[in-house]
Amino acid sequence: MPKKYRITLLEGDGIGPEICAELRKVIAASGVAIEFDLAFAGQQGIEKFNDTLPDKTLALIKKNRVAIKGPLATPIAKGFGSVNVLLRKKLQLYANVRPVRSFPGVSPYSDVDLVIMRENTEDLYAGIEHEIAPGVVESIKVITREASTRIAEYAFDYAKKHGRKKVTAIHKANIMKLSDGLFLECARQVSKKYPRIEYTEMIVDNACMQLVTKPSQFDVLLLENLYGDIVSDLCAGLVGGLGLVPGGNIGKKYAIFESVHGSAPD
Repeated sequence: MPKKYRITLLEGDGIGPEICAELRKVIAASGVAIEFDLAFAGQQGIEKFNDTLPDKTLALIKKNRVAIKGPLATPIAKGFGSVNVLLRKKLQLYANVRPVRSFPGVSPYSDVDLVIMRENTEDLYAGIEHEIAPGVVESIKVITREASTRIAEYAFDYAKKHGRKKVTAIHKANIMKLSDGLFLECARQVSKKYPRIEYTEMIVDNACMQLVTKPSQFDVLLLENLYGDIVSDLCAGLVGGLGLVPGGNIGKKYAIFESVHGSAPD
């Protein structure tokens, strides 16, 4: 008798329930025995529990340890904060992993095969911002040795286990010498433990140009949170769009897999 798996399902907002309905069909056709425990967050969480991330939802994710999530809407320049970011912080899902591969007959590039490794818990997404004077707002970029080393180790370990040959750290250390400099320092230290994996570095703006001119030169990309968010969407465009790219938020105890596009409220 096949083993049964219980997975928490957050259908999300907007087109999320529609996508998750198709997900159920795919799972059924695969023959894998998965039972879904439905949980609520975002707008659905507000409607049912008056909370964007109810305690019951967190408890159910922790119980099953694995969740699949549809897109959760985040209001622009107003309203509640990102539930996606909150989930990553609450569950310490420090590694955002996004494989990007070309699809024959669909992708504009035929030779894309790379993996985005995005630090998922800090940087400008720490959400520390305030108005220091009328018309002057400050946002604080947080980069720590612990988080930078952790994501670098995950990236190199992933590369080793999956037969990847190169890790490229993407940065802006020519301008942000302390924060991005620390991120690079950690990546360099970790790279010394993996002599068989090539380690390179590239400034983020140059990396964007290189990605759209010759994406085949990249293998594993190691990035801070904000750069990873932007560059991963750029890479999705190389293969046909966000709907063709999966994403995983992975920690030591829990993991949430997701569609990487938005809720398409329009």
